[in-house]
Amino acid sequence: MNRETPSARSASTRADYLQIRQITLIGSVINALLALAKIVGGVLTGSQALVADGIHSLSDLATDILVIVAARQGSQAADREHPYGHGRIQTAASMLLALSLAFIAAGLAWDAVERLRHPGTLLHPGLSAMAIAILSILLKEVLYHYTMRVAQRLESGLLRANAWHHRSDALSSLIVVAGIAGVMGGFDWADAIATIVVTVMIAQVAYSIGRVALAELIDTAADPGLVDQIHRYIQTVPGVLDAHELRTRRMGSDVLADVHLRVDPHISVSEGHRIGDEVIGLLKAELPRLSDVIVHIDPEDDRQWNSSDTLPLRPELESAVNTILQLHGIAETGNDGGPTLVLHYLGGGLVAELTLALPLDGAIEEFRQLTTAIEAEIIDSTPVTTVNIKAYMGATLRHPAPN
Repeated sequence: MNRETPSARSASTRADYLQIRQITLIGSVINALLALAKIVGGVLTGSQALVADGIHSLSDLATDILVIVAARQGSQAADREHPYGHGRIQTAASMLLALSLAFIAAGLAWDAVERLRHPGTLLHPGLSAMAIAILSILLKEVLYHYTMRVAQRLESGLLRANAWHHRSDALSSLIVVAGIAGVMGGFDWADAIATIVVTVMIAQVAYSIGRVALAELIDTAADPGLVDQIHRYIQTVPGVLDAHELRTRRMGSDVLADVHLRVDPHISVSEGHRIGDEVIGLLKAELPRLSDVIVHIDPEDDRQWNSSDTLPLRPELESAVNTILQLHGIAETGNDGGPTLVLHYLGGGLVAELTLALPLDGAIEEFRQLTTAIEAEIIDSTPVTTVNIKAYMGATLRHPAPN
């Protein structure tokens, strides 16, 4: 099993954090000024919708702080307690942001409905309130586009959520303008209706952000396009016969993947490992957001049930083979320069490859008879179904084989 840990991305995640912090600090300053202007202006001009919009901007300020803290924690490299990194902190922060928006929307909607039920409490804002709302629209729309551009470049769900928060504030300010215009046109209830519309928009944004965060928390797979790309790149690596059981999940702005690779069952373990390393290197080079890749090397398609679970492991089999070799005057396997035993667990069966030294005294026929006997004895006394004996030029037998 091959794996590249997320620690290799520590420099990249640090750079991402610095960009997230910069754009969020700019937004927090603007949100603080807008919140103050809207709340004070709403109170002075008598616009409930503008006050609600100000509270929305105040919540933006709180979430800006949340974004900075979460992005900083999420950019930390993997450690012993968090081997996959801290990306889920961004996800949790997005979920908290969604919940806060939902509660704010519910509270504002309740207050607006209460004012509609009691017409005497309806407010009558004027041009000053409208001017503040228009200024908010312009500033928040600029912030939305700036933040979203950075979010798409970094593939940051948290920053994308914050960008939509800016957009929701701009849209809510637009509704406030419409409500104030309605009141000025003689519709006293327009400001309260505008407030309710704003809360519905806020709730919709909360749902959108929360749905994405929840999908990440329950390890929903990456988008199909990325999965297809991973498959295509894997198939270009020499030695890979098949790729299956590919699983992906998101960790903040990163994607984690694990996959089974089928290779020739008769290559060495080290060659299979080398093929796995090549796959990891290619995926990391072509898909930078793929922060962690685990590769499992398969000698056969394990999607087809050919269980070898009941077959014995090497120590038991090697002991049985060595007993047979000793009976024929041959050194045990596992010693330098001695016989070697390779086992293949394939198709629910067991194949043994035994390499023996060919006698230097030219007793070829005797050696052929000896190997035939060894093959039969191994098959009779072990679960091995096939024995392949290979020979190489070596030394004479330690003593004549028994008759």
